[in-house]
Amino acid sequence: MIVHFTPPTEPQVEPDPTSSQDAGFSLLELMVVVVILSILALVIVPRVIDRPDQARAARAQSDIAAVASALQLYRLDNLHYPTTEQGLAALVSRPATGPTPVNYATNGYIDRLPRDPWGVPYQYLSPGVHGQYDVFTYGADGATGGSGADADIGSWDQN
Repeated sequence: MIVHFTPPTEPQVEPDPTSSQDAGFSLLELMVVVVILSILALVIVPRVIDRPDQARAARAQSDIAAVASALQLYRLDNLHYPTTEQGLAALVSRPATGPTPVNYATNGYIDRLPRDPWGVPYQYLSPGVHGQYDVFTYGADGATGGSGADADIGSWDQN
C-alpha cells in the first residue's frame, strides 16, 4: 500500500474589489500636507536664517578672547602690551620695532592670528579707547558702528 502525503492547501482569498481604490492618497490629503508644511516653513525658516549671524558674532567673541589671553601672556613676560605699530603680529613672532620685548616666548604667544568671521584681520589699538588695549572687528559691513550683524565686536564686550 502506497500512501501519498499531500500538504493541506491554504484557502484561496479572493481580492477585495474596493481595496484598489484605497491604495493611494487623494488630492485633498496631499493638499492638506502641503499646507501644513508651508505653515511650518513660514514659522521655522526666519528663525534659522538669523542663526549664521549669531554664530559669526560668537566666533568673533571667541577669537577676541583667545587673542586677549595671548596679550595677557605677552604682558606678563614683557611688562607691557605690544604697541599699535607692532600690532597683533607681535604675538606670533618677535617684533622688530621697539620697544623690543625682553622675555619674548620662544614659540610666540599664539600659533597664528585668526581672521574675523568676515575674512578681515582683527584690529588692535594700544592704548585702547575702551581699556589698556582694544582688539576688535568692525562686523559684517567693515565700518565703524552699526547694529545687528554690522555691529562692532571688541574686547570691551568680554565679561
